[in-house]
Amino acid sequence: MKKILVTGGAGYIGSHTVVELAQAGYEPVIIDNFSNSRESVLDGLKAILGHEVRCYDVNCANADALRWVLKQEKDIAGVIHFAAFKAVGESVQKPLAYFQNNVGSLLTLLQVMPEFGIENLVFSSSCTVYGNPDALPVTEATPTKPATSPYGRTKQMCEDIVHDVAGASSNQLRTILLRYFNPIGAHESAKIGELPLGTPNNLVPFITQTAAGIREKLTIFGNDYDTPDGTNVRDYIHVVDLARAHIVAVQRLLDRKAADTVETFNVGTGHGNTVLEVVQAFEKASGQQLNYAIGPRRPGDVPAIYADATKAETVLGFKTTTSLLDSLASAWKWQQTL
Repeated sequence: MKKILVTGGAGYIGSHTVVELAQAGYEPVIIDNFSNSRESVLDGLKAILGHEVRCYDVNCANADALRWVLKQEKDIAGVIHFAAFKAVGESVQKPLAYFQNNVGSLLTLLQVMPEFGIENLVFSSSCTVYGNPDALPVTEATPTKPATSPYGRTKQMCEDIVHDVAGASSNQLRTILLRYFNPIGAHESAKIGELPLGTPNNLVPFITQTAAGIREKLTIFGNDYDTPDGTNVRDYIHVVDLARAHIVAVQRLLDRKAADTVETFNVGTGHGNTVLEVVQAFEKASGQQLNYAIGPRRPGDVPAIYADATKAETVLGFKTTTSLLDSLASAWKWQQTL
């Protein structure tokens, strides 16, 4: 059974990926310092899998702590690196924290991995690397424009670092960069899902918390964009679909099938929805009327972005299977269990 280290494995995408890894016959090992997740997630993982997943409460930006974990866990076959701060709006307010955590943790990982003979890395990147694109949908060959937020800049910098390290003659690193679009929804068991600490930064948990009466209303940031109804367009992918993409990527690295030392894939549905379309779809999926209001635009938001997902389908054999309605229904089911 191949052992995969999952940094940030107690987080939203990380926890769903841990489930898919275990169910695909891998042995996931989590590193998470719970700065943006809750330890109760581990109970959810145990409930789904029927056994505990080993988890080390350390910060993977701390090289000594990371070395200690890797000394305990022999024969790690690869790493999936999720551990990062991820809120566009917050990054505008706290840029230093984002650079320190997001870039710092990757640097530490790349420094320590070779010491333990670990050569395979799946890196959690983001569609924010495209900035405000000139044409839609974006392909992997779409030029990256200046990022519209410090968060996006950290992902651009991390991708550049991976390419530079992979290009060094002394390095054996093989990496797959997965550029995510907007993950939503929850595991069908409703044992794990998106669990934001404090006020949610993402649309769907804000929607579900508003429907549950936890928030008074949902604020939609701007309705004057050049989009079909004036609200932002995003590509919303079910989190379990996104998790499955990581399993395919890990397998590709372990099978030595990668065509290059660094490969890049968009992971989205290939379809864009406006914020208002998501609100209406949620109302349909849940039977709840949503209290929402239009507010000013939010700093760092691009008007519209969605994926061309052709490369992931043709090269990885990966395709999303969950509809927007089903994704939102799963998010509502999860909210109701909280």
